Amino acid sequence: MSTTERPRILIVGGGYVGMYAAMRILKKMRYGEATVTVVDPRSYMTYLPFLPEAAAGNVAPRNLVAPLRSTLKGAEVLTGHVTAVDQERKIATISPAAGDSYELPFEYLVVALGSVSRTFPIPGLAENGIGIKSVEEAISLRNHVIAQLDKAESTTDEAVRKQALTFVVIGGGFAGIETVAELEDMVRDAAKNYRNVKREDMRFIVVEAANRILPEMGPDLGLWTKEKLEERGIEIYIETSMDSCVDKHVVLKNGIEVDASTIVWTAGVKPNPALANFGLPLGPRGHVDTAPTLQVQGFDNVWAAGDNAQVPDLAVGEGAWCPPNAQHAVRQAIVLGDNVVSGMRGFPQKEYKHKNLGAVAGLGLHKGVAILFGKYKLKGRPAWWFHRLYHGSRVPTMNRKVRVFADWTLAMFLKRETVSLVEMEKPREVFIEAASPAPKPKPAVAAEAAKTEKVPA
Repeated sequence: MSTTERPRILIVGGGYVGMYAAMRILKKMRYGEATVTVVDPRSYMTYLPFLPEAAAGNVAPRNLVAPLRSTLKGAEVLTGHVTAVDQERKIATISPAAGDSYELPFEYLVVALGSVSRTFPIPGLAENGIGIKSVEEAISLRNHVIAQLDKAESTTDEAVRKQALTFVVIGGGFAGIETVAELEDMVRDAAKNYRNVKREDMRFIVVEAANRILPEMGPDLGLWTKEKLEERGIEIYIETSMDSCVDKHVVLKNGIEVDASTIVWTAGVKPNPALANFGLPLGPRGHVDTAPTLQVQGFDNVWAAGDNAQVPDLAVGEGAWCPPNAQHAVRQAIVLGDNVVSGMRGFPQKEYKHKNLGAVAGLGLHKGVAILFGKYKLKGRPAWWFHRLYHGSRVPTMNRKVRVFADWTLAMFLKRETVSLVEMEKPREVFIEAASPAPKPKPAVAAEAAKTEKVPA
């Protein structure tokens, strides 16, 4: 960590808002005008819309992350957590990845902590649920799912086999629907490599508490998506929820009970709970309350945006808030970065206003849905192409863009890899077993061996 006399712009979080805001500030700032410090527990930014594709093996996991240090060359990047902020003293408490906590002074603060999975006190969820909010979870989910096919192929126990081939996804929003569609597409392809596992042996279930899936797409595209997924053998239950999943026995509120080795939780997000220690005004759902300028209400040196902020949506009208998606986060970050530089120089702040351009969702290879500018609707292959072109263009850094499009191009000529590296979860177990001292023989066994040795040849 460097020490400097220059004012410090402290950016808490290195996701969409944190990284793009830092890039904008570094671009607009004069040399030596301020020190930009980014604090995040990970040393990279993850492009979240590609997590379902990474779980299905369509995008290499390393290609959907941008290293913060090489991307933000002019910034100071600290790996750790900001555990508390004293607004009066303008001091943040940093808990680094290693070593003792310390205090870091700042002049300007950007809050970009993002969100975490929204969970409920459902029995068995913490022990058996699998999230998909990080690249690590996407990799783990892919390895886990393919490992279930291996298990089903190798066992003679029908109950074990049935549980291994049952996949439950909780949540019918973008994350849930894209994940189940990509995974079903992957295992359908993978089943061709197994003798005793067929797609007909598998069971995919989606559980959604609302009365439709993909609500952002509107009722027509949501219904079309539901019908197409059901044609692929995916069961979709709306207006229901999961009561428990103890010992991987899933109990739904509609009375259905199944044993499932794979339980994926995508039932929404909530603001990072660490915000409660930042001394900032929070809205009813825990978001930082901001003005249209992205300045936190009551502060002229603090800004917030993205999933952890309650930003007025001026394009919709009074009382509306910007939805927590990448489309808004990236654009808010640019306005935020400009406003931080303007604030340093005593210039007026600019309000954030952006009209929603639409939404896209991939449903496996060559399948998708899209709505553009609120009125143009695409289905099937055209929507899938648009989904790839749009998200491919939004991946941060040219390095990652080239790698992602290279992945897709190679996939046109090469078969998808469907190998499980489940040992990655605990890679040292084999070495620990090999390095452990051999157990001493039991006394009786040792005595018998001694007798044997005394018998003449």
